[in-house]
Amino acid sequence: MATAIYLEHYLDSIENLPCELQRNFALMRDLDNRTEEKKGEIDKLAEEYIANVKNLASEQRVEHLQKIQNAYSKCKEFSDDKVQLAMQTYEMVDKHIRRLDADLARFENELKEKLEVSGYESTDGRGLKKSESRGLREKRGSRGRARKGSDEESPKKKRMKNSPDMSDALLPVQPSDVLDMPVDPNEPTYCLCHQVSYGEMIGCDNPDCPIEWFHFACVDLATKPKGKWFCPRCTQDKKKK
Repeated sequence: MATAIYLEHYLDSIENLPCELQRNFALMRDLDNRTEEKKGEIDKLAEEYIANVKNLASEQRVEHLQKIQNAYSKCKEFSDDKVQLAMQTYEMVDKHIRRLDADLARFENELKEKLEVSGYESTDGRGLKKSESRGLREKRGSRGRARKGSDEESPKKKRMKNSPDMSDALLPVQPSDVLDMPVDPNEPTYCLCHQVSYGEMIGCDNPDCPIEWFHFACVDLATKPKGKWFCPRCTQDKKKK
């Protein structure tokens, strides 16, 4: 029942998304065409200027160069508008992805609480909980991996902003859950596995560490250690010194 409610609300929220995307792409295509036309006009003005520059008076040269400058300014204006539209479109999609991630986290938390209340202590019950949790984790991971790094903050800052309730609702993500998922080429990679940020991560306390952030599973950690922590590479370098 809860699944149907979350799904219904999410589908309602993205009902107008295809039309909005189509409108933005049409505007971007129009800006592309206008930019190409303006570039052709610039080329024509430049050819005319080069061909007649010897016969032009000083004022005529300035006037002709001003026309070329105005055409360049208009071309740059079209390009800036297209960049703004592209960023707006990206944020539009990213907003829905973030909402889906939040809904999945809340649903997973509710499911976990219901299973605990119902007293699933048998082996079958524990197997069911594990299977359902893994399925939800994979779904959430597949959405999260597609997100831009529209959020430019480091993994450490992101985790500090998460509330305790949300952190408790998220189950640990294993590296195998994300290896086969599509990766945003703009998203930075971390850790010894050179994968994007996911699940619990820990920062190396060496300020000169070239990697800086590591997934718990990749460095054999189950919980955050007390005190300072250094990654295997930095630990090995310190021993050599």
